[in-house]
Amino acid sequence: RMAARRALKAVLVDLSGTLHVEDSAGSCGQFGFLCSASIRLRRAPVTIRFVTNTTKECKRDLLERLTKLGFDIAENEIFTSLTAARNLLEQRQVRPLLLVDDKALPDFTGVATDEPNAVVVGLAPEHFHYEMMNTAFRLILDGAPLIAIHKARYFKKKDGLALGPGPFVAGLEYATDAKATVVGKPEKTFFLEALRGTGCAPEEAVMIGDDCRDDVGGAQNVGMRGILVRTGKYRPADEDKINPAPYLTCENFPAAVEHILEHLL
Repeated sequence: RMAARRALKAVLVDLSGTLHVEDSAGSCGQFGFLCSASIRLRRAPVTIRFVTNTTKECKRDLLERLTKLGFDIAENEIFTSLTAARNLLEQRQVRPLLLVDDKALPDFTGVATDEPNAVVVGLAPEHFHYEMMNTAFRLILDGAPLIAIHKARYFKKKDGLALGPGPFVAGLEYATDAKATVVGKPEKTFFLEALRGTGCAPEEAVMIGDDCRDDVGGAQNVGMRGILVRTGKYRPADEDKINPAPYLTCENFPAAVEHILEHLL
């Protein structure tokens, strides 16, 4: 049984698959429905953070896209795995070979990349070819640390599920006998960093997301409650993939918000 819970003070919301899929509103399909749920949550006495593993674009472009979709989100409310990766690079003072989408590069402005002595892997389909992977392989063999922005197996696109960076990170680990440092969800440090500055303990927070392992499992491992939504990358029986099971499984983001407003405040 769970210990007695403290009052809810913060809600962490996943973006891709929960609020939107690429340039479409989340897969419950009703645009206004999602935005109005977001507005209702914003009116509640909780701090909101939008947390994402996306490495396909920089934070500025992501904010612009969400604003165009109709969501009222401020830049300081978004915490991305790119931010977490940059923080780690600065702490370690290394020069990365950046296997990330070109649209993500602005989030690494000012980070030295000449004569790389570290390998950073995000979602970068245009870089996942033999030559580039071999360059990364040789650097790691020579002692360069392997940093995975995240290790998601797959994600949801408009035309179906697509490979995430996880299989490519796993390939480099397998070939080099190295172990990647992972900075995004489901790592505990990601969730703790996302809460930093909110004044909230993990026990006072809930996470809403479509990825049972990375969103819900990761959040629950750090002491939060996790709400799984059946949108985005969700597949039937996903809730059976983690132990403990999700605190709650809902049809979509608005249903999760409804539960929070009725039962957790």
